[in-house]
Amino acid sequence: MRLGINILLTLVILFLAFLLYNSIKEPIAFKAQKDLRSDAVKNRLMDIRTAQEHFRDIKGEFAENFDTLSYVLKTDSFKIENIMDDPDSEDPEAFITETTFKSAIDSINKLDINLDSLRYVPFSDTQFKIETDTLTYQKTLVNVLEVSTRWKDFMGEFGSERFMKYDNSYEPNNIFKFGDMSKPNLGGNWER
Repeated sequence: MRLGINILLTLVILFLAFLLYNSIKEPIAFKAQKDLRSDAVKNRLMDIRTAQEHFRDIKGEFAENFDTLSYVLKTDSFKIENIMDDPDSEDPEAFITETTFKSAIDSINKLDINLDSLRYVPFSDTQFKIETDTLTYQKTLVNVLEVSTRWKDFMGEFGSERFMKYDNSYEPNNIFKFGDMSKPNLGGNWER
């Protein structure tokens, strides 16, 4: 009888220890995965922002999709104008303009941006959503851009609302993005 009670108590203790271990392990695993995955997505978004800025330097607007973005950055060039004093003129305000072109892909390669995988959300099979438009902002026509994904798209098994209890700021349906469709701002919502 006493042996049976000891075995039962040992099993209860082991079960409670297992529950305690799991209750500690899950929040730690969630935090580690959230940090790892959000950093990877943030870095990809920063690469997309850089690529879009290069595209805007070439075309004067933002790319509406990743195919156009990739094609232009692989095949087009930056126009570089150097303005210099005209050595042949006696007019001190005379100048000449020298125009050169630099391949965009060279700049992209130096920044170590892979244009072929840029569209894909890390840890996911989904693609980032691109929105572009022009709007009047403070009496000026400006191009605006927003590139985004939802937290649940890249959080995998941690994309459930049940993990909200471990982080008050975590909401799997919230958007992780840079840019703004209502004003000319290319800041990321992680930079606030």
